[in-house]
Order: sequence, then structure tokens, then C-alpha cells
Amino acid sequence: MTGIDYSIVFVYLGVMIFIGFSMQKRAKAGIDSYFLGDRSMPWWALGSSGMSSNLDISGTMIIVAFVYAIGAKGLYIEIRGGVTLIMAFLMIFMGKWNRRSGVMTLAEWMKFRFGTDNEGKTARLITAIISIILTIAMITYFAIGGGKFLGSFLGIPSFLGLPSEFWAATILITLSMIYTVAAGLYGVIWTDVFQGILIFMAIAYIVVKALGIDLPEEFAVSMPMKNGGFASFPTNWNEWTNIIPKWKLNIDPNSTYSMYNLFGIAIMFYLFKTTIEGSGGTGNYMIQRYYAAKTDKEAGLLSLFWIFLLSFRWPFIAALAVIGISLGTQITDPEMVLPAVVGILPIGIKGFLIAGLMAAAMSTFDSTVNAGAAYWVKDIYQQHLNKNATHKQLMKQSHWSSIVIVIIGLFLTLFIKNINEIWGWITMSIGAGLIIPQLIRWYWWRLNGYGYAIGMTAGAISAIIWKLTVPATVEEYYAFMFAAGISLIATIIGTKFTKPTDDKVLQNFYNVTRPFGFWKKFKNKLPEKSRNEIDKENRRDIIATFMAVPWQIILFLFMMNLVFKVWNQLLVLGILLVALSIGLYFKWFRYLSTEVKVETDKDTD
Repeated sequence: MTGIDYSIVFVYLGVMIFIGFSMQKRAKAGIDSYFLGDRSMPWWALGSSGMSSNLDISGTMIIVAFVYAIGAKGLYIEIRGGVTLIMAFLMIFMGKWNRRSGVMTLAEWMKFRFGTDNEGKTARLITAIISIILTIAMITYFAIGGGKFLGSFLGIPSFLGLPSEFWAATILITLSMIYTVAAGLYGVIWTDVFQGILIFMAIAYIVVKALGIDLPEEFAVSMPMKNGGFASFPTNWNEWTNIIPKWKLNIDPNSTYSMYNLFGIAIMFYLFKTTIEGSGGTGNYMIQRYYAAKTDKEAGLLSLFWIFLLSFRWPFIAALAVIGISLGTQITDPEMVLPAVVGILPIGIKGFLIAGLMAAAMSTFDSTVNAGAAYWVKDIYQQHLNKNATHKQLMKQSHWSSIVIVIIGLFLTLFIKNINEIWGWITMSIGAGLIIPQLIRWYWWRLNGYGYAIGMTAGAISAIIWKLTVPATVEEYYAFMFAAGISLIATIIGTKFTKPTDDKVLQNFYNVTRPFGFWKKFKNKLPEKSRNEIDKENRRDIIATFMAVPWQIILFLFMMNLVFKVWNQLLVLGILLVALSIGLYFKWFRYLSTEVKVETDKDTD
């Protein structure tokens, strides 16, 4: 880093803080303004912000590591989370279902589904607590990646017995906190939009640079070993760029990546997990954009724009991997390909790209913190500690809860060093422990608040026990089965041994949300015209989802192959992409403006 590079970074940081503080007055109007931007922000800004929030440094470092070490097939491993395949489900139906609730947080949604009595309060409290725990885990994950990356460039020394990576992460997080705490979601969204522009400029530069590189037919890649070291392994261009997934890989058993040797089984589990997760919805910063959307149509449009913008991440990933391979023996740790590539860039360009990657890190971090703080303020403090809290008290809690959550997450980085380790646990263990009750709540009317809360608690505890007792080298699908299995059993037992939710609450939930599933008892209470319209919408959504999932995967593969320049693969992917896009137009896009109007009979009131 030279003085020019530092100057570029400082200018960027100054602009971020200026934008954040310029939104402070609007955010102070109330917690609805602070956490949802008064539900008045345009769909394109919400979609742009979503893309920026998904494109973090930690995730980029992991995905680049997989593509660098395994080749194009590394994309399939990140179906577990990095491909963000849940967006296909949010685009077609899950986004609008959540928007219709009119709530601020996932925890508040529980009163909409389970009522305001004890079962609804229990489900809401448990969801808030677990969501805060998950937020802290995500902050730890972001801090590890951000610290690893920035620690390579800023020249920060170890201090007070703490490593340079810790202090680099602290600087990044502190700067993000300034505008996040000051301006809430307004600051998050509009700084994300600006940061998205910077990110795209960085992507364009790296992609153009990679397009000028022709790798040899034979080359070597480095992989992490179980003994803590790294080793080099040979591969070739045809194998490395081949997108056709194999049932088995031939990774050295001494490598930590050997857990992916049963590739077919792993990918099936990732797809299974993503389907359940997508059909059950999501939480935290992703779902917050849908609560903030104005209409069903805008929920669909922001999803489409989000996915389109996110697809540009994949040529960036491919370009970084290509440049990383061209560096040869300079690469030892695959997770350090990203900083190694940035390290060879010329003066000025280096500062610009570091600013762009800091933008990616800060946009993900600020969204996560803002959503996590909402659970404390709205679902714990206001509901259980101070029901008559004033506007001033709520805003104060918003600020302090953000700070405390961040401090805890940062502290945990001292104990977890590997990015893939924490990401694997978040996506395939703690995520699996929550996934079953999250799914069932939409489709089975009999699930009550107690069953949901018991299932969530059991799943979260089982995931924590797994993390503390099982080695990180064990295949991730075992963690998934363990946590999801315990959660499923606990959910069913908790539901069956407690009374059903009140029919009036369930009828209102169905009338507003109109999900498919086991809701015949409540759908039959609606007029025939409303039932027919709901059935048509549900059928379209189911068909469109079967198109949207492969459409998103193929879109990302297509974008990545633009950098690989494997023209036969690109042609096939292009044909499939066009065919699926036409199908989505006729089964989904042209119906975006058509919102079902439910008429209720008097006996359902």
C-alpha cells in the first residue's frame, strides 16, 4: 500500500460516513424508520443493497478457494450457502408471503402466525434469542474474513497480545458501525447502493485482467492439509473448467477438502438443504428487505434485480481463481488467493480494489447488525422489559444493542481462525437445526407456537453441541442430519402434546398469506371465487419455482464461463438460460401485477 492507495481508501470511507450521517434525520423518526426505512424505499435500491450485502469478503475468499482448488465444480459446493439459491424461492413466492405479514422482524411474525397469547409470545421470544445468536455467529464469520484480508495490506502490528487480523477486523467493523448505528436501514440501503457501484467497478477491472491470461494445459493448485499445512496437487485445464458434476472427486485424503470426495452425496444434500430452506424462508438482513417492500410486485422485482446483480459475482470469482493459478507457488493457502491477487496490482488500482472489497465487507456487516439489533429492540426489550418504552429509549436501545452484538462477535474471532469452518457450521449445522420448524410453519396448520419454539431450541442446542464435540473434518451432511433430525422430532412432539393455535388466528394468517400446503380447513371457509384464484396462483408459483432454481444456477455458471472462455459449455448454458427465462416470463413475470383479492364470508371473521 502506497500513499495513493491509502488516500483512495480514506476518501471512500469518508463518503460512506457522509452518506450514513446524511440519512440520520430520517432514521430517527421511529424504529419503523430505523429498521425498515418506513417501507418507502424503491425496489431497485433494496435489490442493489441485497446484492452488496451478499457479496462479502469472507464468502468471496471461501468461494475463490474452492474454485481455485477444485475448479468450476467448486460452485456446486457453495450451493450450501454461497450461491444464495434461496433467492429463487424468495423471487417466486416466499418474498411476497413474508411481505404480506406487515411485520418488522421474523420474531414479530410469530404473533401473526401463532397469535398474541403465551404460545405466540414463546415462539417470538425463542426466535429473537436464536436470531441474535445467529447474528453474532455471522459477525464472527465476516470479521474473520475481513481481518484476514485487510491484515495483509494495512500493515497493522500485533498489539496487546492480539493478532493483526483482529485489529484489522476491529477497524473495519468500527467504521461500519458509525453509519449503521447513526442511520439504521436508510444508511444501510443507500451506502450499499453506492458501495455496489464501487464493487462493480472492481469486478470489471479484475475480469478484464483475467481475460488476458491464458493458463497452460497442465498446472498445480494448493490445498489445505489436515496437519495444518498446505500441499500442491496437479490438475489440467479441461478438468478444472469442466462444469459437469461428478459423483466422486479424487482429492488427496490428507487434505481437509477431502470431505468433498463423495461429491454427489454432498451436492444432493446441499440441494435438499437449500430446497427446505428456500421453502421455509429466511431471516435477518435478507428477509428485512421483503418486510420493507411496498407490494407483492416490488418483492418480485427486487428479487429478480438482486439475482441479476449477484450473478456478476461469479465472473469475479472465476477471474480471481485464474489469476491466482497464474501466480503459481506464490499461493499456499487457497483462502488467501484474494489478497494475493490484490497484492500484485499496480499503485492506485490496488487502493481502489481494496476500497471496493471493503465496501463488500461493510455492506454485508451493516445489514446483519441492523437486522440483529431489531430483534433485541422490537422482540425482547419492548415486549418483555419495557412495554411503555419511549421513542428516545427505543432508539437508545437500537444503538447500544448494535454495539454489544458486534463486540461479542468480534471477541469470538479470537477462538475461530478458519473461514470455511465457521461458514460450514452456520450453513450446515445451526442452519439445519432451525430449518425444519421454519419450513413447517408455512404449510401445516397444526404446528403451534410451542412446537415451533421447542423445535427451534432443540435444533440450536444440538448444533452448538456438535460444534463443541465433533471434529471440523467430519462431513457436513452428518451435522445437517444430526441437527435437523433432532429439531424435527422435537417439533412434532412439542406440537402434538400441546393444544392447536386458535382458529381465528390461523384463518387470518391464511387469508392474508395464502400459502399452499395443508390449509384446506381454512381455505374452504372462503368464497369459491377466492379459492379458485388462490389455487391458480399457487399452481403457477410451484411450476415457476421448478424453473427458477435451475435458472439461477445456470445463470451463475454462464457468467463464470465467460471468463473461462469454454465456448461449447457457454453455448449450452446460454440455450438453457434463454429457455428457462421464457418459461419464467409466462409462468411468473407477467403475473407480478396480479394480486389475489380475498373476500371473506361473515362466518370467517
